[in-house]
Amino acid sequence: MAASMGTDAVSASPTGPQIIARLERLEVWSLSYLFIGIIGLGFLFTFYDIFDINVSFIQTCIELNKGCTPESALEALPLPVLLNLAGYVLGTLVLSPIADRIGRRNMLMITMLITGLGSLYNALVGDYVNFNIARIVTGIGIGADLAIVNTYINEVAPRPARAKFTTIIFIMSALGAFFGIWLGLFLTTPPTPWPLGLPFAVAGPSFETGWRWMYGIGAVLAVIAVLLRIELPESPRWLIGQGRFDDADRVVRDMEARAAKHGPLAEPVVSDVHGAVAPPSPIPYRDLFTSPLYVRRMVLLFCIWFIGYITVYSFASGFTAVLSALQYPPPEAGVIAAVGTLGFVAEAAIMSAIVEKLERRYWLPIGAAVTIIGSLVVAAAGTNIWLSFLGAILIFAGFNLWVSPTYALTAESFPTRARTTGFAIVDGAGHIGGGIGVMVIAPFLPHLSVLWALLLISVFLVIAAVLVQFTPHTRNRHLDHISP
Repeated sequence: MAASMGTDAVSASPTGPQIIARLERLEVWSLSYLFIGIIGLGFLFTFYDIFDINVSFIQTCIELNKGCTPESALEALPLPVLLNLAGYVLGTLVLSPIADRIGRRNMLMITMLITGLGSLYNALVGDYVNFNIARIVTGIGIGADLAIVNTYINEVAPRPARAKFTTIIFIMSALGAFFGIWLGLFLTTPPTPWPLGLPFAVAGPSFETGWRWMYGIGAVLAVIAVLLRIELPESPRWLIGQGRFDDADRVVRDMEARAAKHGPLAEPVVSDVHGAVAPPSPIPYRDLFTSPLYVRRMVLLFCIWFIGYITVYSFASGFTAVLSALQYPPPEAGVIAAVGTLGFVAEAAIMSAIVEKLERRYWLPIGAAVTIIGSLVVAAAGTNIWLSFLGAILIFAGFNLWVSPTYALTAESFPTRARTTGFAIVDGAGHIGGGIGVMVIAPFLPHLSVLWALLLISVFLVIAAVLVQFTPHTRNRHLDHISP
């Protein structure tokens, strides 16, 4: 009865605050569950592309970069990683704000198309210069896509479970990383008896282009993701900001109908809505940089992402090359990294069930602790490959554990009228830390022991874990109360 009263009362001429109040009362996922898979497929490809360079780069470097060897590949790795992240920053800062102007759904298709074209370019390059250019193009699409996806999920997920559904989508990210690294092991390393490699791997003198197939597969995944995203509805919060109340009302009505199947809906409380219908500025950056509140948040969150991404990208893009530089044979280094992705998948699955148990900012210290424990285990393993596997699983679980709750925290920290732009500034520009970190610390790693090399990579998460404690409480709060 309450559900029908809340809906009927606004059926004649819905207003922005009324629609937002109806949206805020929903406590379950109220879009088609198919949409989780559609959005997740894009995330799968995005993280497939981020991680596919981890194992495959050694083969790429040997073929395209004259004089490159498995032992020296780490020296060449920082350039494509840095250029990919430079593209990421460019894409997120230039394209993401457009989503605040033309809509989340439209830009989600554009960004995935750019990413797919970049991956196809990577598959077809004939020299190292073009390989690096292709990494820039791919980064442009990925940077904007991550910002828009996280914004979209934040705006359509139920208030008590925004981090939960961000993490559920993140499971697809983990699968993308898993797929990217294991496929790289299969296509770009020579057959090696398990557990030091894959006995059925196919790389060798007669097949030295497995890395091209990897990027080609990525392009196919991107095309599929673009076609499926056509089915996504627009964010009702964005529609309200554009004054398209009837369109927003239709989306929310569909969401209410799905939610009502799980039980009666509470009455919408319009008095709880503050600032939710403010129209976007022609220049979203202006809405943020003229507000002392959002300037403080941008500075803090940028520092967190900048420092945290040094650890993330050193492991995500370079773990195999790091281990090779530390005198691990490439097939063994690759298989340790590949097994490590099991920790990423397990972490994402477990976190989807427990992420809402704690405030967002508490997960980063936990992630840092798990990463350091994993580093200690790998260092202590010596020639014990099974202990190295355990350490790698802990490392991959730890350096990814904090990402999805901090994605949610970041999107929650900015207003609807400039949410994608705010996310783009702090997360997108924060990726510079990943590139700089890999470039600056990589030359030191071969001169350190395994223990000190891995601890040097991991310590940046500890610093980020301290900084994140100064962020606002956001769990289970109205978006418009957190960020008016």
